[in-house]
Amino acid sequence: MLALDHVGKVYPNGVHALENFSARIQPGEIVAIIGGSGCGKSTLLRAISGLDRATTGSVTLDTVSITAPNEKVGIIFQEPRLLPWLSVADNIGFGLGHLPSAERQRRVARALARVGLADKAGAWPRELSGGQAQRVAIARALVPSPEVLLLDEPFSALDAFTRADLQDHLLDLWADTKPTLVLVTHDVDEAVVLADRVVVMRPRPGRLFEEIRVDLTRPRDRASPAFEAVKHQVLASLDRSLNRVMRPADDLLTVGEGI
Repeated sequence: MLALDHVGKVYPNGVHALENFSARIQPGEIVAIIGGSGCGKSTLLRAISGLDRATTGSVTLDTVSITAPNEKVGIIFQEPRLLPWLSVADNIGFGLGHLPSAERQRRVARALARVGLADKAGAWPRELSGGQAQRVAIARALVPSPEVLLLDEPFSALDAFTRADLQDHLLDLWADTKPTLVLVTHDVDEAVVLADRVVVMRPRPGRLFEEIRVDLTRPRDRASPAFEAVKHQVLASLDRSLNRVMRPADDLLTVGEGI
C-alpha cells in the first residue's frame, strides 16, 4: 500500500505548495489527482517519487519510507524524455540490464507489440511522432514491473485523438501486472476514463478537497449517461474548490481519511 501521512511542502523561497495531505492508495488502484494551478499536484507527485523530499509528513510504500528515488516507483513525465542515442528497443530495455539478454529481448518485444510499435524497434527517437514517443515512454516505465507508476500529465501535449488512443494503451499495459497508478491531470475526461478514484485538490496551499469514486466498468463509454454524470460531479467539485467554498471541517476530514 502507498501511504501519505500529513505530507506538506514549503520551498526555500517561502512558497507553501502543499499542506497536510493524507491518503491511502491500495495496490493496483488507479487514482487521478486533479485541481487548479497552484494546488500542488506535481509537488505531491515528486514527493511520492522521492525526487523531492516533503517538508513535513511521510510517504511510505509497504512500510518503507520513500525519501529518494526507488526502483519500485516509476514515473512518466509530460515529455517522453527518451535517450536520443539509443534505439526504441534499447530505450525500452534500458532499465532491464540486470536480466539475461534473452529475457530482456522477450520483454521488450512484448512491450513493443502491446503499444503497436513492433515495427519501430530499430528506429531512433527523432523518427517518432509525439504519440509514438510517449507510447515508448509508457512501455519503458512499465516493462520493469514497478509497484507504483506516477504519471505527470503524460498526454497533455497531444491531440485529442492521440490522447484517447494512449489512454487505452496505458490501461491495456496496466492490466498485465496492475501496478498502482497515480495520475496528475488537468483533463476531467481523462481522469474519469482512467481512475478508480478522482482526488480533487484545493489550491494555495495544495490540500485535499474531495474524492470521487468512479464506479464504472472498463472499458468506459465516454458517451454514456453514467460517464457524463461522473464527469459533471468532478467538474462541480472543481468549481467549488476554485471558488474556495469548503465543506464543513468534519466532512472534509472524513473524505481525507477514506482515501
